[in-house]
Amino acid sequence: MTVAIHHEDFDPWALLREAEQAIPAEARGAASVFVGRMRDFNEDDAVTGLFLEHYPGMTEQELERIVEAARARWPLLGVHVAHRVGEVSPGDALVLVATWSAHRGAARDACSEILERLKHEAPFWKRERLADGSSRWVERNTPA
Repeated sequence: MTVAIHHEDFDPWALLREAEQAIPAEARGAASVFVGRMRDFNEDDAVTGLFLEHYPGMTEQELERIVEAARARWPLLGVHVAHRVGEVSPGDALVLVATWSAHRGAARDACSEILERLKHEAPFWKRERLADGSSRWVERNTPA
C-alpha cells in the first residue's frame, strides 16, 4: 500500500508501473486504475489553474484510513493512491487510484470506493483561477 502527496506534476503511468512491480505477476489477476486530470472548465466557466491546499500529516493519515478500510473489505494485493497539491495547470494529473486483486470485481469495486471516499472525506481544498482573472473555492468536493 502506498499513499503519496505530490507537489509537482506526476506521471501516473510511471507510478503505476513501479507500484505493480511489488506485486507478484502470477497473483495479480486484475487491476483497476483511475487517473483524474485537471480540466480547463468547471461550472460553465473557463479555468486557467487550480491551487490545492491540504493539511500535511492529516491528509496522508486520512488517505491511509480510507485505503485500510478498502483493504479490510476486499481481498486486495496492492493499492496505490497519489494526489497532487499546490499549483496545478489544466492537463496535469490530480489523482491516481490503483488497486490490484486476484479478481476483477474486488479490484474495480475497491478502486471506485477509494476514489469516492477520497473525493468526499480527504482534507483537500481547491481554489480555481478563472479566465476572467477572478478565483473561487470549489464547494462541492470536500465537506467544509
